[in-house]
Formats: sequence, C-alpha cells, structure tokens
Amino acid sequence: MAQIATRSGYQHKAYRQRRMSQMSRPATMLSDAEMGVQHVHIAIVGTGFSGLGMAIKLKQQGYNDFVVLERAADIGGTWRDNTYPGCACDIPSHLYSFSFALNPHWSRMYPQQREIQSYLRHCARRFGIIPHIRWRSELLDATWNEEEQHWHLTTARGQFTATLLILGNGPLSEPSLPHIPGIERFKGTLFHSAQWNHDYDLTGKRVAAIGTGASAIQFVPQIQPYVAQLKLFMRTPPWIMPRMDHPLPQWQRTLFHLVPLTQRLFRTRIYLEHEITALGMVYRTDMLEKGSYIAMRHLQRQITDPTLRAKLTPHYAMGCKRILVSDDFYPALAQPNVDIVTEQICEIREHSIVTADGEEHEIDTLICGTGFRVTQAQIPQHIHGHSGQSLADAWQNGISAYLGTTVAGFPNLFLLIGPNTGLGHNSMVYMIESQLTYIMGCLSYMQQRRLRSIEVDADMQNIFNAELQRRMQKTVWTSGCKSWYLDAVGNNTTLWPGFTFEFRHRTRHFDAQNYHRFPQRQRATIQQSGD
Repeated sequence: MAQIATRSGYQHKAYRQRRMSQMSRPATMLSDAEMGVQHVHIAIVGTGFSGLGMAIKLKQQGYNDFVVLERAADIGGTWRDNTYPGCACDIPSHLYSFSFALNPHWSRMYPQQREIQSYLRHCARRFGIIPHIRWRSELLDATWNEEEQHWHLTTARGQFTATLLILGNGPLSEPSLPHIPGIERFKGTLFHSAQWNHDYDLTGKRVAAIGTGASAIQFVPQIQPYVAQLKLFMRTPPWIMPRMDHPLPQWQRTLFHLVPLTQRLFRTRIYLEHEITALGMVYRTDMLEKGSYIAMRHLQRQITDPTLRAKLTPHYAMGCKRILVSDDFYPALAQPNVDIVTEQICEIREHSIVTADGEEHEIDTLICGTGFRVTQAQIPQHIHGHSGQSLADAWQNGISAYLGTTVAGFPNLFLLIGPNTGLGHNSMVYMIESQLTYIMGCLSYMQQRRLRSIEVDADMQNIFNAELQRRMQKTVWTSGCKSWYLDAVGNNTTLWPGFTFEFRHRTRHFDAQNYHRFPQRQRATIQQSGD
C-alpha cells in the first residue's frame, strides 16, 4: 500500500532525479500571471454526461474555482455530435439520466438524441454551469509541471493552469473511419454517421453503408425509403433484440411529476432488470440462451426470406459483441431497394466499392457507421505526466487505470468513463455517478489534509488490472469474436467484468491508502534533497 511520501519512503533517488529533470527553467521566463495565463483549481474537459455531471457535483459541494473546456459551441458531447436520422439511446430514458436530476417529462421509453441533449442543456442551466464553460476551447495539450505542481493546458482559445485535470471527453468522441485501400480517392459524398451531412440530399442516390453496429441499425431504416439503392456491407451480423419502444402516457408523466418517489421506483425496476443481464455475460454464459432464442424468434418473424435470414443469422455467442435493439432494422433490409453484401471489401475506387469476389458496386454516397476510436483514441497523445511521458506512451502495452479513474505517473489527473468502466448491459450514467462520488471523496481528502498532489501507486494499479483481466477470461466478451471491446492483443480494456453495484461499492469511498500523497511543503523538501 502507498503511504504519504517521505524522504526515506517510496520516492527513491532515481525516481526523484527523473522528476527533477523537468524542474529547471530559465530565470528570465515569465510567470503565468505575467503571460496572462488563467489559473483555476480544477479544469474539466467536455460537456457530455461525464463532464457536466462532474461540474454539477462540484457546484453542489461549494466548489466554484473550475472551468469546463468544451471544443464545440453547445452542450451534449456524444448527444450533440451524433445527429444522424433515428439517433436514440438503447437504454430507457428514466435510467439514462442523472439520479440527482430526474426528468418526469421524458416523451418515450427510449430517449431520442434531441431530447437527451435538451435534458443536458436543462441540467447545465438548472445547476448554474453555463458561466463555467469555455466554448470552442478544445484541449490541445496538457502537461504536468513538477515544480509548480499543476497542469499547463493549451486550448484552441488560450492557456490555463489547473491544479487538477478531469477528462470527461468520453470514449465515443473520436469517429473512426475504416482503413480500406483507396478510400481517400472516393469522389462521391463520404461521411461518418457521427458527422452526418444534413446538407446532402440522399433522395434517389445509390448509397453504401459500412457497418452494422448501434448507429447503422438506427439510420438504415430512416434512409431506406428515400434512396434509390442501399448496399449494406456487413461482415458479421449482430444479435438484435426487440426494442419495444413506445410513447410514455401523459398520466404517467403527471404521476412522476407529482409523486417523484414513483419515478424512482420505476427507475429502480428498470435498473434491476438490466442488471440481471450481467449474470449471463459475466458469470453464467449459458443463461444467454434464452436471450438468443428471443433474438432468433425476432429475426424469423421479421425476415421470411430464408436466404436473407441466413445472411442475418449471427454465428457467435450472444453478448460477445454489443447486443442491439431494433424493431425496424430487419423490415428495412427486406425491402427491394436494399442489398446485403457479405463479401469483404478489397478496395474503394472513385465511384465504386470492389469486394473480394471481384464485383464492383457503383455508388454515389458512402456512409461509415464504423464506430469510434475507443482503445486507440488520440487525446492520450496530448496528455503528458512525469518527465513528459504521454498517456499514450504509458498505454502502449494496453490501456489501464485504477478503478478506471486514475493512472500512475499522472498526478492530479482523473478519467471519467476510463478503461474498464464501460458496460454491455446497463446505463453508463450509473457508472459515471459512481466515479463522481469517488473523485469528490478524493478532493475532500486533499482539501482536509492540504495536499498539493496525489497519485495512484503503480503496483496497486497493476494489481487491480490483473484482477480485471483474470475475471474477464470467464466472460462472454472473450468467447472468440472480434469486437471493439478488445485491444490489439485481445484484452478487454473497455468493459467492467461484473455487476455495476460492485463498482459503486468499490468507489463509494476514496481509498487514500492506495495513493502517494504530497503536501506542498513536504514535496518541496523532497525535491531539494539529493539523497
């Protein structure tokens, strides 16, 4: 266990020398104040559920010295950027929302993009977060300064220094285009589903869609009636369950507004129903057989053509990839203007796609529903801790963090929805709120003990992640299929291998014994000592 650092403690000579190497600077260098650099106690990145939730918790606890750095000009994160036709959440609305800001006015069982973003805007106004947001201030670089014991931040609209840095940018913030030979030569219209081109009219066009993930199964049914031809390039058919979405009746919304307890009970029931799914995914994969039966019945009812049904039948364990929900995807694929292409794409030409069987598919438009950079995101390259090491360098053998929240070598840095905090069965907002509690506990601990910096012990981080990967071997996610959950060497560094209430239990208190803690004066003493 890590303890408060002392001269004879964990901070041995080599460790000190490595840190002291970045402390020297020219005597003529201007101070931050002289350069007009604003200093804040806490800097948060992003205004999605993570960043906004963190800002709200700070305000509720009386913290006001913070800024929220937002790369865009509006709130919402993923729910601002993804505006493709049919964009909606696959978790029920009453669960996919903050527990401290229940919304009795959701219009549907599953919330649509516009309604979710409207909810986030409302939360920002209600809790007084708007004045703290710095718009169009994309984080370009963050570097920890050992001498000053704070972060130096470069944004698109200026510089800041911050004692603590909290990354709430989320794992679904960087769209990923497929690495297909010739894609840069395509002369038609090309865009990613997360960057939908609303100025482009798809009516009467020959459209190709690559990918059959959560985004594609939502936008395909929406564009199918208008395009002349839709070719859906699919290598692996997904498991799809009935969505069963429906408008929420007015009487129910009125009841939730007048008697909030009824909404909390409704929310709890939904949570428990989803949490049961973890039994099959993590502990008893044989329990997923019932879900497989429901999904196959769903496919058989909606697709009567045996040839098409065979193309759409999954051949891997249910849950190994993300389980999707839809009531209109299969019917759209059965329409005469839709063609399912299962052959591998070999090349993209100026106006066509060539598959492994040699067929050339003429197209006008290419839409990539190919997901996001989750395990290969770019922002870690711009976060630098001790000795200038980037977060990407620290993760070159696989991304990891302690409780998905802190990383050894990066003092006063906190991640929201970090490694192994994702879910395949329940609401991410529940996990985010668990992390918020943990971080607030850390801030309180630092304030009470007048700590200048805090850093998770590397051994504790390694022990924690070794435990996660051992547990992961028994889950459905490592049963043999290829998914975005897995990194280049096959480790699942994305999902939490257990019940969400276990994660909440482990983050309910800040476990300071697993951290190195540095009071300001003691740190200075350590830095000046040479032994």
